[in-house]
Amino acid sequence: MPLILLVEDDVAVSGALSRALTDAGHVVRPVGNAGSALRVIATDPPDLVILDLGLPDMDGLDVLRMLRGISNAPVIVATARRSERDIIRLLDAGADDYVTKPFSSAQMSARINAVLRRGQGTPGPAQPPAGVTVGGLHVNPQQRSAALDGRPLQLTKKEFDLLAYLAQRAGRVVSRRELLTEVWQRPDSSGEDQTIDVHVSWLRRKLGESATQPRYLRTFRGVGVMLVDPAQPPA
Repeated sequence: MPLILLVEDDVAVSGALSRALTDAGHVVRPVGNAGSALRVIATDPPDLVILDLGLPDMDGLDVLRMLRGISNAPVIVATARRSERDIIRLLDAGADDYVTKPFSSAQMSARINAVLRRGQGTPGPAQPPAGVTVGGLHVNPQQRSAALDGRPLQLTKKEFDLLAYLAQRAGRVVSRRELLTEVWQRPDSSGEDQTIDVHVSWLRRKLGESATQPRYLRTFRGVGVMLVDPAQPPA
């Protein structure tokens, strides 16, 4: 059953919607603020997020942008905003769908099912196992798996996307702009360097290294990131 993260600060609305979606066969995890939502997304990725824009600790549009930096989970925005301009901003920021308040539980459930169906897509032909090996690191983009010295790595969706992108370009410095465009799908973003730095830091911990003692990940200040074989001498 899909795990749905419900981000809604109104206790009555959250309770009613949680019960309705649970009755419809979903597993619902309700939270009441942006901070809790981002922590859950980073540590226990949901299959779908329902995001209310009127949160007490942060503007919902900013939450949506931050969420997109750490997760590819589909997002349905619940909003009282009805203007075309507002809706376009939400979709451009990464929302997959939206419902305008007031809405019924049946309408939300139908939206969820539609978004999840789109995410599944049409099955294609089976692809043979493939992967990239750099030193003791093996990354398989098809299977979305990674292992270090034979031990599986537990990565979030965005951590894996970043690692796979760098592994497929091992030995080359990948610019921050390229990472934002290709990994985060944000070609026009500026001032997002912190997003990259945070994910590189998380990856370093899981690869057993640090910024002061790098092994696989080499950063070039103001330029980008390169994944290397630690056994190979620097060029």
